[in-house]
Amino acid sequence: MLHELDIENYAVVAKLRVGFQGGLNLLTGETGSGKSILVDALSLLFGARADADSVRAGAEKARISGVFEAPSSPGLRAALDEAGIELEQGELILERHVLSGGKSRAYVNGRPATIALLRELAEHLGDIHGQHEQQNLFSGKHQMEMLDGFASVAELLAEAAKHYRDWRACERELAELRGNEQERLRLLDLYRFQHKEISGAALQPDEDATLEQERHRLRNVARLQESAAKASEALSEGASSAAAQLKIAVRAMEELARFEPELEPWPAQLESARAAVEDAGFELQRYLDGLEADPDRLDKVEERLANIEKLKRKYGKTLAEVLAYGGEVAKKVSELDNAEESAAKVEKRRAEAAKRYLAAAETLSAKRKAAAKKLQKGVEKELAALAMERARFEVVVEGGPAEADWTADGFDHARFDFSANPGQPPRPLAQVASGGELSRVALSLKTCLLAEAGKTAKRDKAQRTLVFDEIDTGVGGRVAEAIGQRLQSLAAGSQVLCVTHLPQIAGFAHAHYTVAKVEKGGQTFATLTELGADERVEELARMLSGAKVTPAALENAKQLLKTAGR
Repeated sequence: MLHELDIENYAVVAKLRVGFQGGLNLLTGETGSGKSILVDALSLLFGARADADSVRAGAEKARISGVFEAPSSPGLRAALDEAGIELEQGELILERHVLSGGKSRAYVNGRPATIALLRELAEHLGDIHGQHEQQNLFSGKHQMEMLDGFASVAELLAEAAKHYRDWRACERELAELRGNEQERLRLLDLYRFQHKEISGAALQPDEDATLEQERHRLRNVARLQESAAKASEALSEGASSAAAQLKIAVRAMEELARFEPELEPWPAQLESARAAVEDAGFELQRYLDGLEADPDRLDKVEERLANIEKLKRKYGKTLAEVLAYGGEVAKKVSELDNAEESAAKVEKRRAEAAKRYLAAAETLSAKRKAAAKKLQKGVEKELAALAMERARFEVVVEGGPAEADWTADGFDHARFDFSANPGQPPRPLAQVASGGELSRVALSLKTCLLAEAGKTAKRDKAQRTLVFDEIDTGVGGRVAEAIGQRLQSLAAGSQVLCVTHLPQIAGFAHAHYTVAKVEKGGQTFATLTELGADERVEELARMLSGAKVTPAALENAKQLLKTAGR
C-alpha cells in the first residue's frame, strides 16, 4: 500500500507531499489541472520511461519518492535479497531522479537500484491502468497475457517454452545438415582431395629441417672431404701429426718426472690428450670414409623439399600447420560423410522435443479454454453490474497442433469478442467497443483478474495499490454510479487510487483529493488538497454544476454522498 508520495520539480509540481489511505482514494479537479501528473509520477516509481521534458522549467532535476508498506511476498523478498537491500521497519521507499539532460537514477531504501528492479518490485506493489493500458486491450498478445494470468499457467508456459526452444534448435541443426546437398558434395570432394594430398605425403614432424641439413651436406661434399682430410692428416697421420708429437712429449715428460717429482702428473695428462686426439682422428677418418657425392640422393632430397614447400604454400606456413590442417580436414571429411547419420540422430531428438512440446501445449490449451469460459462468465457478470446487462463477452481460443501454429507460448491465439447490443453477434473488441464500453470492459476484466489472483495468493495485510486514470471515459449517470460502486468493492481488498471527472464516482471515495493549478510570480504550480466533509460537498457541487455552485448542486452533492454511504 502507498502511504506517501513526495514530488519535487516534476511538470507543474514544484513541491508536493501527500499521504494516502487504504480504501478508495479519489483525485478530482478541473480539466488540465494536473490530476494525471500524480499517476505519471507513480509510473516512474514503477519503472516507466523517464522524459527530460517532465523536469520543471529551470530545475536541474525532478525527484519522486514513494513510501510503500511492503507485502510479505516471497518474490519481492527474493528480489530485494538479490539486490542486497533490506526493508526498513516493513517499509519500502522507492525513489526516482530525472535529470534535465534526460538521464534518470533509481533508489530503493536509499541504495542505488536499476530500473529493472523497480519494475520487478512494482509487480508486487501495485498496478496502473490508464489510457495506454486501455488501448492495449485491442492487442491479441495482451489479451493472451490476460487470459494466461487468469488461468495461472506460468509453470506450464515455462515448460512449453523450454520444449519449444529444444525443438527449434533441432530444426536449425537439421537445416544446416541438409541445407544444400550440392554444396555438401562439393566440400566433401575438396576435403577428400586435400586429405589425400596431405596424408599421401607421409609427412613427419620437423622433417623439412632434417632434409635442409642433408641437402646442405650433399651440395658441399667436395669441400667437406677436403677439410676432413686436412684435419685427419693434422691429427693422426705422419711423423708431424698432433698424435705423434704428443707421443714424443709424453716420453720426454716421463724422463723429466724422474728428476722432478712435482712433474709426475704431467705425463698422464699428456697421455690423455694424445688418446683423445687419436680418437678424434679415428672418428674423423670414419666420417671421411662415408663422405661421398650422391647425386641421386641429392635429387630425391631436393624433390622432397619441393613437395613440402608446395604443401606449406597451400595449407600452412610451417610443417606443423600443414599437419594440423590435415587433421582438421580428416575430421570434416568424416562429418560430411556421416551427415545423414548425424541428421538421423538430430531428427530423433527433434521428434522427442516435439512430443514433449505438444504434451505441454495441449495441456496449456485445455487450461486456457477452461479459463476462457470462466473469464467470459465473470466479465459478463461484472458488465451487468455496470449497467450492461445484455452485453455479451466471449474469449475465443483458436489454434491447433499444426507446426505452423507453434510458438514458445503454445499454439493458441486468444481474442476478446464483444457485443453491447442484443441481436448483434460478438465481434473483435477493437471493432465494436466505444470509449465508454471499453472503460467498462477494462474495469470488468481487471476485477475478474484481481479476484482470481486473490484466490491463489496468500492473504497479506499490506494491500496492493491499484491506480485507475480516468476509467470513466465516455460514461456518465447511472453507469458512472455503477463504476463507483465497483471501485468501492475493489477497495475493500486493495488500495485504489482513481482519477475521475465524474461526481457520481467521486462520491464513493474514502479519501477525496482535489488538484488545482495556481499562478504565482508568473509561474504555474499544481496543488493538491485533501478535502474535509464540507469541502467534499463543495467539490462535488462544482463537478455537478460547473464554476457557479448553485444551492441545487449542493443538495445533489449531499444526496450523492448519502447514496454512496458517505
